[in-house]
This record gives sequence, C-alpha cells and structure tokens, in this order.
Amino acid sequence: MFTGLVECLGTVCERGFEGGGCRLTVEAPDIVAELAVGESVAVNGVCLTVVACTASTCSFQLGPETLQRTNLGALQCGERVNLERALRLSDRLGGHLVQGHIDGVGRIAERRTEGEWVTMEFICPPDLAAQMAPKGSVAVDGVSLTLVEVGDDRFRVALIPHTLAQTTLGFKGPGATVNLETDLLAKYVWKYLAAMKILP
Repeated sequence: MFTGLVECLGTVCERGFEGGGCRLTVEAPDIVAELAVGESVAVNGVCLTVVACTASTCSFQLGPETLQRTNLGALQCGERVNLERALRLSDRLGGHLVQGHIDGVGRIAERRTEGEWVTMEFICPPDLAAQMAPKGSVAVDGVSLTLVEVGDDRFRVALIPHTLAQTTLGFKGPGATVNLETDLLAKYVWKYLAAMKILP
C-alpha cells in the first residue's frame, strides 16, 4: 500500500527480457540504502518487488501481466521514473490510499501552463472515467492527484510547482502514456452497483 506521494525520481539504467517478462534496474541513490530484497516499491505507480540491490541501484522483475497493463514495458535506459516505498502503518497519509495495482493506461491530451502551475488533461478508458468524481482522487504514474473535472473518457488535474519539480509529470507532455489507478473505494462501489445491475 502507498500514499501517492513520490519520494524521489529514479533513472532506468538497465532492462532485459527474462522469458516472457522483464528485469528492470533503476538507479535510486536517495532510497536504495534503506531498501531490502523483498520490499515493495511503487515504480510509476506500479507495485513491484525488489529482487536485488547494489549501493546505488535496485532491480525488479516484471511479469507478462505487468507489461501488458502498464507503460513500464516501454521504458528505455535513461528515462526517469517516480519512486515511492511502501506505506508504514505509523506513517501520515498525506495523499490517498494507493494499492499500486494499475487499472489502465491513459495518455496526456493537453498541457496548459498558467504561471508556475500546469493544468493537464488526460484521455482514459471510459470505464475508468466512470469511477472518477470531481474533487476525488486518482493516481497518475503513482502521483496522488485531485480531480478537477471529469468527462466520459477524460479528466483534468491541476499540478502545483512542487509536483512538477518532484515527479515525471513535470516533464511529460501531450502524447505521453501514464499509469492510472482509480480510488480504492470507488472500485468497490462501482463493482457493487454493477453486480446489483444499477449501472447501465
């Protein structure tokens, strides 16, 4: 479990295929000293298990399901990624509850700069947009964000200067893909309503 508050940016330094999966190595000197093999780390919002560590890097194994449902399979060496260690029960919950289980991939449709702030619009699958509500929460590449506006297949968020400086959303532009995770409570409400045949 995570909060959607990115701790640092890491850099992909190695990737290679293993059977039907992939091994990803990320340079992350800011957090690697405190990591142990077997721990969970959210990489662009995807919960992954640390399988190896060096003095400055950590490695993860990505299975076929992860490669199919997220944008991690398209990462290239040199690309930067959002990193967050797993939540401790004693931690403050500054963002919202994020599982690291990606629901789908979206795409940046528009990026509008207003002074030091940026407004972004994302295109997403309609079933994910249906689980969103203005003023609710969504995780975009692992970043906890507040929804400003929601449409049938898109949503809009406002990014503060701190988020722009500390996450990949600071340099991603239109056309870039992002991992999306809808709010945990919204998922359960959606499933219940669908089971009761209340939804169209």
